[in-house]
Amino acid sequence: MAKILLAEDDTSMREYLQRALQRVGYEVSAVGCGTEAMPLLERERFDLYTDIVMPEMDGIELAQKASAIDPDIRVMFITGFAAVALQGGRTTPGAKLLSKPFHLADLVAEVDRIFQDRGPARPSVCVRR
Repeated sequence: MAKILLAEDDTSMREYLQRALQRVGYEVSAVGCGTEAMPLLERERFDLYTDIVMPEMDGIELAQKASAIDPDIRVMFITGFAAVALQGGRTTPGAKLLSKPFHLADLVAEVDRIFQDRGPARPSVCVRR
């Protein structure tokens, strides 16, 4: 099963996206900022779905650090501030972008597409919290 780490600072959006992705069969862990995500990424293998604009560590920095830990990580940015946040060439190779607002069906379709494009999900190391 694909394991997703969702980093989103808006609590209601984070909970909504987590439930929606779990309902369609994904295993989802959710955190409120990049600094909360780092310990999880160091312990387990995930694919990363992150807001770009977050306090403490933005999504681009998080994706870059996650890619340094696992070069095969799949990254999708979910943001309402894409044009501003991606200025200056701060990108992550191979990352997808989904702009807010979006329909839930669009999110699910894009997540499914990412996993189909890259083949089956990698085996994950299970570490229970």
